[in-house]
Amino acid sequence: MRLLPHPAPGHTRPPTRRAALAALLVLGTGAIAAGGTAWPWRRGSGNASSTAPFGPGDDVCIVAPPTPHNPASGQPLAAAREVPQDARCPVCGMYPARARAWAAQVIFADGDAYFFDSPLSLMLYLGNVAHYTRGRVPEAIVARYVSDADTGAWVDAQQAVYVTGSSALGPMRAGNLPAFAGAAAAQRFVQVQGGSLRAFSAIDAPLLRGLAPHLRADHHPHREAP
Repeated sequence: MRLLPHPAPGHTRPPTRRAALAALLVLGTGAIAAGGTAWPWRRGSGNASSTAPFGPGDDVCIVAPPTPHNPASGQPLAAAREVPQDARCPVCGMYPARARAWAAQVIFADGDAYFFDSPLSLMLYLGNVAHYTRGRVPEAIVARYVSDADTGAWVDAQQAVYVTGSSALGPMRAGNLPAFAGAAAAQRFVQVQGGSLRAFSAIDAPLLRGLAPHLRADHHPHREAP
């Protein structure tokens, strides 16, 4: 083991770990006080298309167990479910319940559900289901939902209207795909935050790569369910 030399006379010792943590706590408290009340989505400056990596790389293993259907709930198997507090996004590892306004989900024919931190993560997942959840195939998905950015209600992901290129920042503090139940609400959002409208079928690999530069080369176009 290499020992560090004693500091020379008059040399200022580096802060202790306790002092460093205390300083971080003070800075964090100040940042919260300065931030004030936040909207469900953060607003960036200009176009919020991401140029930073989205989520962990492929060398990071994310453990995101499915949430099974509970027949005792009285809900149909394919009905949208509330996000469990401990559910993790299989794409980025975040906890979707902590950013409920952006959450999305898919439900498989066996009743298992996976939850996502945002519509962007859902789109990345649909393009490579087997990579993010081994043993799963997209053909077994019976329902896909996104959160309506206007009301917070669950909306069929295939029927939703998405906004791309707006100044809104998603849970990862980068560009995302705010979703709406209808074009009128989406257009009102665009008038304030900018961007343009896209249907589910129009969200392709080039668009996703602009938001998530790490998009895998084996990403497949997501297809609408029959």
